[in-house]
Amino acid sequence: ATSVPSPSGSVPGAAAPFRPLFNDFGPPSMGYVQAMKPPGAQGSQSTYTDLLSVIEEMGKEIRPTYAGSKSAMERLKRGIIHARALVRECLAETERNAR
Repeated sequence: ATSVPSPSGSVPGAAAPFRPLFNDFGPPSMGYVQAMKPPGAQGSQSTYTDLLSVIEEMGKEIRPTYAGSKSAMERLKRGIIHARALVRECLAETERNAR
C-alpha cells in the first residue's frame, strides 16, 4: 500500500491553498508573534510609534499592489495584521490608563 501525501503538502515551499493565520474574533497574537513588555514600561509611546511606522510602511505598498505585485500585496496584508494588533495594544493601554 502506498501512502498518499496530504493536500497541503509536507514539502516546504510547496504551493498550498490559502488559509489565513488569523480571524477577526481572536486575540491579536494569532497573526504574529507579539513582544511582551513589562508592566509600567513606556509601552504606550513606543507602541504608538510602532503603529505609525507600520502605517507608513503600508503606504509604500499601495501603488505596487494596484500595479499587480503579489509580493507587495502580501506585505500589505502582513502590515494590516500587524497594525490591527498594535491598535488593540494601544486601546488596551488607553483602557488601563483610564482606570
